[in-house]
Amino acid sequence: MIAETVCSAVSAAGLGIAAVTAYRKRFLTAARVAAYSLVPIGLVMTGVVEWLADTAFSPVAWAGFGVLGVAWVLFMTTRAVERRRGGTRKERKEARAAAQRDAVAPGASAPSLGTGSRPAAQPASRPAKASRGGDDDFSDIEAILKKHGI
Repeated sequence: MIAETVCSAVSAAGLGIAAVTAYRKRFLTAARVAAYSLVPIGLVMTGVVEWLADTAFSPVAWAGFGVLGVAWVLFMTTRAVERRRGGTRKERKEARAAAQRDAVAPGASAPSLGTGSRPAAQPASRPAKASRGGDDDFSDIEAILKKHGI
């Protein structure tokens, strides 16, 4: 009964503050204060305050909160230890195998020892203009740089 009275008084005080704020032409703030001040009376009307008051004075409820706290501490401790260890050996072995299977190019980090698919030398039958094909690209870049004075 006392909790309901306190919540009603808090709501009445909040609505009074909202009225003074609205009188000062700060309507947005007044609406926000009014919304916050209506929450306690809404909780009283729905019965939440009575349930909370009954729970607050119940030793069984506090024991339940204690058990939940111990369960949470145990859960977080086991997760921290598991992360520190990196999981079980079986999980680590499976993770390594999956990483090797899912690799895009497993041998990509190994140095290449062969000539690959490129020919060793370019054929001599190409005209001289074709060998300067790459130079034409750079000449465009050089022209742009010269235009800007670089």
